[in-house]
Amino acid sequence: MQSEDMIAAEEFCTHHKIDISFIYTLKESGLVETIIVEEKIFMPVSQLPHLEKMVRLYFELGINLEGLETIMYLLNRMDAMQQQIVHLQNRLSIYENLESK
Repeated sequence: MQSEDMIAAEEFCTHHKIDISFIYTLKESGLVETIIVEEKIFMPVSQLPHLEKMVRLYFELGINLEGLETIMYLLNRMDAMQQQIVHLQNRLSIYENLESK
């Protein structure tokens, strides 16, 4: 992974005014992926929307770590189901177009 695709965990924590231990806790529970480069922790930029969502849930709504794990699992399942619905709708439209010809 290239360095442009990464953000330093310290930079993220400073921007959101949170302690770096929150990132360690998320990593231990498997909610966030981190990479250590030269003794610094980095996270893929692609994870930022999910990470920011978890920060809001945890700090603003007071949802504990177990709640975060459950919410993120359910959101991931919903995304997968929505993708499957789109796929099935696309397949169905192919057959509907064949019938109308």
